[in-house]
Amino acid sequence: MVEPLLRVRDLTKIYSGKGHRIVACEDVSFDVYPGEVLGIVGESGSGKSTFAKVLAGHPAYVVTGGTVLFEGNDLFALAAEARARATSDAARKGCDVWLTELVWREFYQQILANHPHVATRCFRPEYDALGWSGTDAQFDAWRAGQTGYPIVDAAMRCLDATGWMHNRLRMIVSMFLTKDLLLPWQRGERWFMQRLVDGDLAANSGGWQWSAGTGTDAAPYFRIFNPVTQGRRFDPDGEFIRRWVPELAGLDAKAVHAPWEGPLAAAGARYPRPIVDHAVQRGRCLAMFKAARGA
Repeated sequence: MVEPLLRVRDLTKIYSGKGHRIVACEDVSFDVYPGEVLGIVGESGSGKSTFAKVLAGHPAYVVTGGTVLFEGNDLFALAAEARARATSDAARKGCDVWLTELVWREFYQQILANHPHVATRCFRPEYDALGWSGTDAQFDAWRAGQTGYPIVDAAMRCLDATGWMHNRLRMIVSMFLTKDLLLPWQRGERWFMQRLVDGDLAANSGGWQWSAGTGTDAAPYFRIFNPVTQGRRFDPDGEFIRRWVPELAGLDAKAVHAPWEGPLAAAGARYPRPIVDHAVQRGRCLAMFKAARGA
C-alpha cells in the first residue's frame, strides 16, 4: 500500500466576535501521494518564494525535489513564524506581502458569505443602475486580445494561452473593460472564471468590483487607468508585450506601447488600431457614474 507523502486532517479556520461567526473552511482533509504536488501558488512578487525558504526547516513542511509541500491548520500563524525567522529586510517584506494576500483572500470570502449578492450584482446597489453602453463586438475584441492597446492585448492573450494572469494585469484589463469599453463587470468576471486556473468566486468578483468602482473598498469611480501609461510603467522595455503580441516584435520600447503614434506599417500593419479613444471614453465613464449617483 502506497503511503501518502503528506496528510492534512480537519483543516479549520473560523473567525468569531461581536455576534458573528465566519467559516473560511471547516473540517477539510486530504492526502498527497507520490507523483502529486501540493504547492504554494502565487503571482510573481507575491512573496511565495521567500515564504517557502524561511519555513523550509519547519516540521510541518516536506521538501521533495525542490517542491514545497505544506501541512498546517493556521496559515496566519505560519506567516508570523516565517517573518520571525526571516534574516533580511527583503525576506520580511516577502512574508508581509504573503500575509497581505491571505488577508485579501479571506476578506473577500467573508464579503461573499455575508453579502452573497456580490456574486452577480454590485456591492453598492446604486451602481446596479449604471448605463453600460459597450458592444458585443468590443467585448469580443477584448477577450481575443485585439483592442489595439498592447498591454491589454498581451495580458488577454496570456490568459487565453496559460489560464493565468498577473494581478496588475488583471486590474488593467478589468478596468479597461469597464471604464474604457463601458461594459458591465459581470461579463468580464464570468470570462475570467471560465479561463483562470486559479479562479475563485469570492476573489474574482471582489477584484472585478474593485476595478469597476462598484465594490466594498473599490477604486474610486473616477480612478481610470490609462492603458498606455500602465504598460510603460510595468513593462517599460516592452518584453511582455513582444512575447504575447508578436505583431509588435519589431518596435522599440517607446513605440511598442502606443504603435498608432508611429507608422503602423512598422508592425506589419497586422495589429489593429485602438478600438476606442481612451480620453473620450474616460469622459463618458465619469458621466455614466455621475448619472447613476444622481449627481
